[in-house]
Amino acid sequence: MKKNSLIWFLIAWTNSLVAVAQSPVNYVWWNPSQGDFSVIEGQGWSGKDIQNPYDRLPATAEKSVRKDVWNLSRNSAGLMIRFRASTDQLVVRYKVGGKQALPHMAATGVSGVDLYAGNSDGEWLWCAGKYVFGDTIRYTFANLEPNDTYHQKGREYRLYLPLYNNVQWLEIGVPKGVNVTPLPVRVDKPIVVYGTSIAQGACASRPGMAWPAILGRKLDRPLINLGFSGNGRLEKEVVDYVQQIDAKLYVLDCLPNLVATVGIQPEEIKARIIETVKTLRQKRPTTPILAVEHAGYSDGGINLTRRNLYSDANGLMQQAFAQLKQEGMNGLYLLPKSDINLDSDAMVDGTHPTDLGMQQYADAYEKRIRAILNEPIGTLSTTNAKMQTRDARNYDFETRHRDIIDRLKTKPARIVFMGNSITHFWGGEPKGPFATGDDSWKAVMEPLGVQNMGYGWDRIENVLWRVYHGELDDYSASQVVLMIGTNNLQWNTNTEIVAGLTFLVRAIKARQPTADILLIGILPRRNDEQRVAALNEMIAQATGDMNATFIQAGPVFLQPDGKLDESLFSDGLHPNAEGYRRLVAKLQTYLKPVEKPKKRK
Repeated sequence: MKKNSLIWFLIAWTNSLVAVAQSPVNYVWWNPSQGDFSVIEGQGWSGKDIQNPYDRLPATAEKSVRKDVWNLSRNSAGLMIRFRASTDQLVVRYKVGGKQALPHMAATGVSGVDLYAGNSDGEWLWCAGKYVFGDTIRYTFANLEPNDTYHQKGREYRLYLPLYNNVQWLEIGVPKGVNVTPLPVRVDKPIVVYGTSIAQGACASRPGMAWPAILGRKLDRPLINLGFSGNGRLEKEVVDYVQQIDAKLYVLDCLPNLVATVGIQPEEIKARIIETVKTLRQKRPTTPILAVEHAGYSDGGINLTRRNLYSDANGLMQQAFAQLKQEGMNGLYLLPKSDINLDSDAMVDGTHPTDLGMQQYADAYEKRIRAILNEPIGTLSTTNAKMQTRDARNYDFETRHRDIIDRLKTKPARIVFMGNSITHFWGGEPKGPFATGDDSWKAVMEPLGVQNMGYGWDRIENVLWRVYHGELDDYSASQVVLMIGTNNLQWNTNTEIVAGLTFLVRAIKARQPTADILLIGILPRRNDEQRVAALNEMIAQATGDMNATFIQAGPVFLQPDGKLDESLFSDGLHPNAEGYRRLVAKLQTYLKPVEKPKKRK
């Protein structure tokens, strides 16, 4: 009897554990289309200008573009929702209005969503979701690591929307008690792509694998996808809308829809290419334009008819490009078929790329666009531009970047001071949560017109990201002061740090060619005094090739035996108020004085 009682107890106890484990999660739901600011990235128009929250063209386009183009513009290709959350799970539920799959393209690409999570070092991690397709589509993302090493305020998530379907409504759910922080559309000018089904995303297995999405992650820039399946034909009615978007760069990739089988005469195709470029240039006189050749078909090596289709189209592009350049068209570039270089396994049906083909497209685009925008990257981590989110306690990287960009529009900097937390929490505007050396900043830096561009936890590659993303654009500084590299000591060799600084100074000079560069040696830090001293000798030697002035400020923080003077620091790394006073006294003679107005004779 006692044995049976024990068995029944164990069964009941086991069932209770299973019931607890399988108990439904109470989700709180957020609708991204409802809020005080726009969070749907990838749109050239939003708010009252569009009919539905996930449209790609404004409402006025319904009466001006062809019906096929209008209907395709309702597809959410290229749209992305950004938010931050500290959660181990989330659910996306939504409804679409069209067929959920195509004969040559999976439902996960046509109608699915795709989620990426960021880490503190600016890398993007793909999240696998379990999905159920029905009247309401549901994606469940579980076993997520809510945070990483640096902070406990959650990751940034980027949710890519369906490529070939229109989203009627969408909600994101997190467990009750988890906060979701919507992130506004980024301040960077977008890359605008006007193209065909290939640009729209056929035949990516999921939205994040369309080449525009891959390219957006590679360049870490907003991208507006105006790919219209079968209908990217360089039509004036569409181009008139494209030119309304203030872009970082325009991409024209429409030749796959302008081959002979479409029925448009060669003279007309050439004329459309020329007229499109001229229309964009008239409205946007300095924005680069990248014209793209037809990448070909995977059976072009054996099918002569198919080969002639793309070869003829590319010939027309080359003629139009040559004519425009002969007429003096500046800022016009070409991406030839040979640079895209798709291999024979890169297409699903001979025409539309597989995920492999999409990657090859994105690689070719990245290489060409980096050259156009002068945003090279190297093989070392110190030469690979990355944003970061390492300090969620004291400040938000993206918010500070936005605040600095806004400030520069109204108060262009005379002297720019780029650095990490040692600069950030010294003083100046935009204000941080605290300022350890505010008195010395106000006494010396403020009268000289120094703009504090220090970001806590920044490494060399993070300053490079900021240089590439507008912090030195559209104004002329007299001097750029750079004090960066201490946060690289744990991760990089001395040689890698010097290489990164050389790379960074080159990028700064490209954007501020008339500014003097003042490079401050890395300040000494507890238990690293000898390494820092050796590294600074290497940096000093490299400044000759950089055409920069080097200043060794470290000795003011050292005792006679070469060890750190702890009385000048708060933690063995960051100077205290007296430390900042010693630092500014050393710097003062190297900072460019304000020129006094010349007296009239």
